[in-house]
Amino acid sequence: MRHLLLLATVAALTLPVPATAQTTQDEQVWLNLTVQGPIDGKLVYFAEIQPRIGQGVSHLDQLIIRPAIGYRVTPRLTLFQGYAHVFLPIEGAPDRNEDRSFQQASWIVPTAKGELTSRTRMEQRWRSDGNDTGWRLREMLRYELPIKGSKVRALGSVEGFVALNATDWGVRDGFDQVRTFAGVEVSLFGQSTAELGYLNQTINQPAGRTQMIHVASISVFIRH
Repeated sequence: MRHLLLLATVAALTLPVPATAQTTQDEQVWLNLTVQGPIDGKLVYFAEIQPRIGQGVSHLDQLIIRPAIGYRVTPRLTLFQGYAHVFLPIEGAPDRNEDRSFQQASWIVPTAKGELTSRTRMEQRWRSDGNDTGWRLREMLRYELPIKGSKVRALGSVEGFVALNATDWGVRDGFDQVRTFAGVEVSLFGQSTAELGYLNQTINQPAGRTQMIHVASISVFIRH
């Protein structure tokens, strides 16, 4: 539990709090289906599809398709190269599409009572309404704590995003957003699990504005 409290504290400290900021809010539902497993030897893969329903849970806000191939360096460290396509529907205007190449390092660190995971991801981003390549760094810390006498684990995570350069399609360099999550992981079958909980996404926008998105997050991980 102390680790979960530590994650919550880190999340609070990373939230931008400008004195005169204007904050807009939205309620969304994010669904995620991920399939992952071995390919051959130390080669592994994952593939995920993630629709995000926004605007007060009334319209598709984003659809993300994200596969990756990885190499298991050690039982606790895996390196990935992946690709993501992001479909961004726009009402009354041409839809936007974003393509990403990404490199990822995933660490698993067992602790006395649970498990700490670090995920570092570097993204190269291209969008259909611009020509520049946007570079973005993401770091997520996640902690799982088994609940005695059940197949349920308590979960907490925090992920920070930093844009490393500005682009002609609207990205400004510097702090981009932070996501914090609190929920549970439930065993399904074999090593497969479902994760349910609340995710808060706080996005830094131009002119001192902030967008805060309240998300009901439901993820299913099929492991084989």
